[in-house]
Amino acid sequence: MPAQTAEVQEIRPMNETAVKDYTFTSESVSEGHPDKICDQISDAIVDAFLEADPESRIAIETAVTTDYVGIFGETRGPDSITPDKMEELARGVIKKIGYDQKGFSWKTARFDVRAHSQSVDIAQGVDAEGAGDQGIMFGYACRETESLMPAAIQYSHDILRTLAEARHDGSLSLLGPDAKSQVSLVYKDGKPIRAASVVVSTQHGESVSQEDVREMVRPHIEAALPEGWMCPEEELYVNPTGRFVIGGPVGDAGLTGRKIIVDTYGGAAPHGGGAFSGKDPTKVDRSAAYAARYVAKNIVAAGFAERCTIQVSYAIGVAKPISLFVNTHGTGTVPESVLEEAINSTIDLSPKGIRTHLNLNRPIYARTAAYGHFGRAPEADGGFSWEKTDIVDALQKSVG
Repeated sequence: MPAQTAEVQEIRPMNETAVKDYTFTSESVSEGHPDKICDQISDAIVDAFLEADPESRIAIETAVTTDYVGIFGETRGPDSITPDKMEELARGVIKKIGYDQKGFSWKTARFDVRAHSQSVDIAQGVDAEGAGDQGIMFGYACRETESLMPAAIQYSHDILRTLAEARHDGSLSLLGPDAKSQVSLVYKDGKPIRAASVVVSTQHGESVSQEDVREMVRPHIEAALPEGWMCPEEELYVNPTGRFVIGGPVGDAGLTGRKIIVDTYGGAAPHGGGAFSGKDPTKVDRSAAYAARYVAKNIVAAGFAERCTIQVSYAIGVAKPISLFVNTHGTGTVPESVLEEAINSTIDLSPKGIRTHLNLNRPIYARTAAYGHFGRAPEADGGFSWEKTDIVDALQKSVG
């Protein structure tokens, strides 16, 4: 019989589409959302280990529900980070968020801490400077906002972040810690032009009317959106169920790593599947995703593309990336193959190379665990180092 040949079809990477006019939606959740409580506790523990020993290994998961916090996972680091210390750190996080309510309080929550030593099988690969696991990671940047982030997720974060700031300074003390936002933007010829609708649900006190909540929230929406972008009044939904008094872990259980799309690009770009919070930077789920964002942002900032997606992949115990893929979505000024060569000559994307270049072995992670890991301003102590655009010149020189 003659040999059969497979029919080869063109593959359009990253679900590329020719649609130019559409409405796109992203959501965010506040620091008081049950899943975000867990992310912040896990990352506070990561920071404590790295502050005590920058070479610590941490993979910590947290779960919360009514009057309960569970902390589980694997660690390798100083003995000073005991279960009692983890509980102390967690209570501090809950207090800072503002939970001292019936059913969930930093003072009275019951704790169950079950952390054990990291697997020696995993440790030997990481200690040899290999990746801590296999996996694929994505980074993305675009010119929709000054931070080179997709607009819908950036504005969703901004609404909730400013609401939280007002709650903490006392000007919106009648609102509670738990909140969600959702921004839908109208795109014309591939560019956002206005908000089609905005949804904000926020926890509030028993005595607060829904009309009062609406008027408290409205200025924060208007401030987050560019001038003239506010949605029609009938498309502004504030607490659409009509009441949101019971919130936080009393209303819903939470888990670390359950808000990965909120953490990244709001669905505007792919996500590799791994969560960030609770992991030290030897875990490429975290460090390589940061590096991919860093590279994508610098490519856009360098003027090589209006949009850029980076994919990088790893094998457990292997130092070099297994693959690197660049997609400029038809907006590039040079071929993607040229950009791939420029990236490889500019930055070492091995796990150790990433940690060294971005200086990740430091306690900078608790601050990432609410309002997005990307689109934030680089900080003086090295926080959000992956948001710098400091390899623009090197990339331009490499491309020639």
